Amino acid sequence: MTHAVIAATGLFTPDQSISNEELVTAYNAYAEAYNAEHAAQIVEGDVAPLTPSSVEFIEKASGIKSRFVLDKAGVLNPERMAPSIAERGNDELSIMAEMAVKAAQQAIAAWGKPVSEIGAVLCAASNMPRPYPALAIEVQQALGIDGFAFDMNVACSSATFGIKTAADFITGGSVKAVLMVNPEVCSAHLNFKDRDSHFIFGDVCTAVIVESSDTAGPGGWDVLGTRLKTSFSNNIRNNFGFLNNAAPEGIGAPDKLFVQQGRKVFKDVVPMVSDMIVDHAGELGIDPTALKRMWLHQANINMNQFIGRKVLGREPEPHENVIILDDYANTSSAGSIIAFHLHQDGFQPGDTGLICSFGAGYSAGTVFVRKR
Repeated sequence: MTHAVIAATGLFTPDQSISNEELVTAYNAYAEAYNAEHAAQIVEGDVAPLTPSSVEFIEKASGIKSRFVLDKAGVLNPERMAPSIAERGNDELSIMAEMAVKAAQQAIAAWGKPVSEIGAVLCAASNMPRPYPALAIEVQQALGIDGFAFDMNVACSSATFGIKTAADFITGGSVKAVLMVNPEVCSAHLNFKDRDSHFIFGDVCTAVIVESSDTAGPGGWDVLGTRLKTSFSNNIRNNFGFLNNAAPEGIGAPDKLFVQQGRKVFKDVVPMVSDMIVDHAGELGIDPTALKRMWLHQANINMNQFIGRKVLGREPEPHENVIILDDYANTSSAGSIIAFHLHQDGFQPGDTGLICSFGAGYSAGTVFVRKR
């Protein structure tokens, strides 16, 4: 019976990186200037003073030590606190399409087959640069791929939802191979003026080629099963959208960037994801405690460690529960794919692993794979 195979992956990493020390220096300069500007209101109790950030606070809260970004100067400018990314003309390749093409080219080169064998392109990411034309179609055109393409957004779970969608296209006979890309410019929707979240995100792009087992060559990963779950919550939210134009008084408000209730998210999502992994493994006849490796969404080291302990029934070894957020930070949908792309060593044919993502929605996706 035909099934889906993850045949190749690719990764685009920006050249620029920001350390926690650099980020804290910029934020504290901003906070100091803000407190000085609002000194009278702070004394009267009308305005709350901003609390300084620290490297220790960031690393304890998240495990993040640095993050890659497209524009370092804008983020570290206390008078701007946002990346500076010039708008491109309609006849130019957009910045997110450019990232996606670079990651896709790496995956295609590793795959070793012509793009003519790809029948669909999916762009699965937490944010899109515009409503239309679809970014996926722009990437499709840039790579010279026929067939069809479309965008999909399930926030941090977009990549696993994309793998599930690609696998369904393949098992249903629609196409023989699918390219899925996950361009994430998370620095553009992060409020760098918010102490509780200014350190969370980084920029990156990943790519995955999912192929039919009928045409797949040696190597790669058999997709043993995929499962998706959603449950509505406002605890992670971003209210930016086209309707802002109909209510201009809200433009630029804090809720038009990323906002979250971190403690509530932890309390809700960790047990939901842990139970989902164990239940899905049982349905597939897989012993979750025997998984060789987990490539989890890279949001927070404390969440990942808790999920790892729950699934494996013990304290995971570092190679069993991969952490890459210390260097990359939270890269939304791309995080679990970065971990998978960079840490496939030590597997023998028949060994099993898990790609899992979770985030806003709430949403979660599990993809169990076996080394071919």
